[in-house]
Amino acid sequence: MSELRVLVVNCGSTSIKYRVYLVSGKALHEELRGLIERIGEKGGKVRTHEEGIKVMLKEISKKGIDIGTISVVGHRVVHGGEIAESKKIDKRLLKQIEKYVELAPLHNPVNLAGIRGAMKHLPKAVNVAVFDTAFHQTLPEYAYCYAIPYEYVKEGIRRYGFHGTSHKYVAERCAFLLGKRFERLNAITCHLGAGCSITAISKGKSIDTSMGLTPLEGLMMATRCGDIDAGILIHLLRKGMDADSLDKMLNKKSGLLGISGVGKDMRLILKCMKQKKRCRLAFDMFCYRVRKYISAYLGILEKTDAIVFTAGIGENVPLVRKRSSHLPQFGVLIDDRKNARVIGKEGMISKNNSKVKVFVIPTDEEKMIAIESLRILGVRLMG
Repeated sequence: MSELRVLVVNCGSTSIKYRVYLVSGKALHEELRGLIERIGEKGGKVRTHEEGIKVMLKEISKKGIDIGTISVVGHRVVHGGEIAESKKIDKRLLKQIEKYVELAPLHNPVNLAGIRGAMKHLPKAVNVAVFDTAFHQTLPEYAYCYAIPYEYVKEGIRRYGFHGTSHKYVAERCAFLLGKRFERLNAITCHLGAGCSITAISKGKSIDTSMGLTPLEGLMMATRCGDIDAGILIHLLRKGMDADSLDKMLNKKSGLLGISGVGKDMRLILKCMKQKKRCRLAFDMFCYRVRKYISAYLGILEKTDAIVFTAGIGENVPLVRKRSSHLPQFGVLIDDRKNARVIGKEGMISKNNSKVKVFVIPTDEEKMIAIESLRILGVRLMG
């Protein structure tokens, strides 16, 4: 196979993370990574994501990489609805992505901006959309349906799930560590960062996940509330709060930030726990909800090979992992020494006699996007 170059673009609400990979033979080599921050914010150097794409390409060129050699651009797209796999981008697919803007208003518009920027400035490259929601399209109907009148389900009001690229990546890595084929893996993957979600995987397929129609459902997060009684929303609307204010409160002012009162960063909350009761409460609530979901998913899997922690909190906060997954009633036993040593790196943190292995596996969504994008071109890598 001749060499080809892959650019991965991951547009967040105010940022663009990017990587350049070179495929040589059947191996993937990272050549460059970068980050453009504070897009559209006061003090930021870039006003829009389309401008950000131009800046990104200039930065890549300055590093000595000819952008004309980029053959494929893989884009993270948060909401793909019922699209079940990564796809080559054309006008029809762009319209489908636009359709789900109202369900992911912070993400899909900037994902689209990144796609359009890449198509404009790299006209010869193939563009591929890799969807956060695709991995969860294997959920059975009884898991993705909400108990509302069924006609709304037919209109698309259902559980979609998110962080699918991350869940799939760490699950595949977990299968490798266990010496199992991915198609035989039963695992619970915990993506704990600013956004948080947990997925139950049976025989390599997602069968349940904590996020729902939008990324707001499920676990307590940095600024998102997670699971909440729908009656609270009705109550607040009747008290005079409008939909936009409610949206802002639930998505940007709740979670760790709303409970602690000091901030959304778990590191800050850990630092303040002894002095501030609300910080301790925020920590306890966070761990409790993770523990509750793990326990529920242990119950729906016939057998669980492993529990995996990933993302910022999952990879770096041993106390959260211990409080969330030491479950002796299920035979899940955390080794305190191992757990304390595994920070920001891969490793097993469970005791040797634990019935369920517990791993920390750093996620790599950009690498997974590159692999998926190459697969669409018919390129399969080794390992």
